Amino acid sequence: MSGETDRRLLTGALFLIVGFMAVEVVIGFVADSLALISDAGHMLTDAVAIVFALVAMRIAARPPRGGFTYGLKRAEIMSAQINGITLLLLSAFFVVEGVRRLIEPPQVEGAFVVATGLAGIVVNVAATWLLGKADRSSLNVEGAFQHVLNDLYAFIATTAAGVVILLTGWGRADAVAALVIAALMLHSGWRLVRDSGRVFMEAAPVGMNPAEIGRRVAALDSVVEVHDLHVWEVTSGYAALSAHILVVPGADCHAVRQAAERMVHEAYGVEHTTLQVDHAPPDLLHIGEVVSRAGDGHCADPHGPAHRRPGA
Repeated sequence: MSGETDRRLLTGALFLIVGFMAVEVVIGFVADSLALISDAGHMLTDAVAIVFALVAMRIAARPPRGGFTYGLKRAEIMSAQINGITLLLLSAFFVVEGVRRLIEPPQVEGAFVVATGLAGIVVNVAATWLLGKADRSSLNVEGAFQHVLNDLYAFIATTAAGVVILLTGWGRADAVAALVIAALMLHSGWRLVRDSGRVFMEAAPVGMNPAEIGRRVAALDSVVEVHDLHVWEVTSGYAALSAHILVVPGADCHAVRQAAERMVHEAYGVEHTTLQVDHAPPDLLHIGEVVSRAGDGHCADPHGPAHRRPGA
């Protein structure tokens, strides 16, 4: 699906969410329902997530220039990080306020809560459907989708609380629903902060084991050793890999590089690779030799383990 189509889908979901959020805030204060107000707060973070996603899409589409050799692709990761932190802060506020209302429950208008909750379910089903059709391989889009999906669950909890209040008059049900919503926000916020933090820290993408990749490259024909292997994400769904590969004297370095690129692309989906392939010095070929050659002029500042050919 094209980027333009994704932007249209996200914009449609944004209009639905912002319009309903404004109505919900008003009704929440009229009904004195913390559950409705916390729902509106969650919807605000949904709207912010979508706005950041739209802005980040446009920024990330700009070509590399100047000192930004990868372009501005990490703009979406910055928006995901900001969005996650906002969720964590809001969840903390609603936990404190929810506990306070458990101790001193206010008089909540159950009918308003039920009616607004049912309307919110309809709106969030529509918004979730729109976002579900976009490209969710992007951490930005996936974060916005998860926000709206969790908001749908929150409206279900709010509606249930309104029904309990109508049938039993137990006002604390509103606070309980608010705490459930806060827990959902906490879960979503932590996931966004954790996943975007991995990208900022240049950790290997989830599901990719650098040691396993090193062993598989070292097992290729003519390869003697692989070191300085790095795997990281430029942005969500865009993995990059670099490595120094030593091959037996006389081997075709170009063919080995192509074989390594093909293997990491087919097995791990890595398309951006930077591989330095050199002939190994004769003493590295001795059986039982385990000393890294990084100190012999190959790498002035080696990082990580060296992966040797099986049996070497």
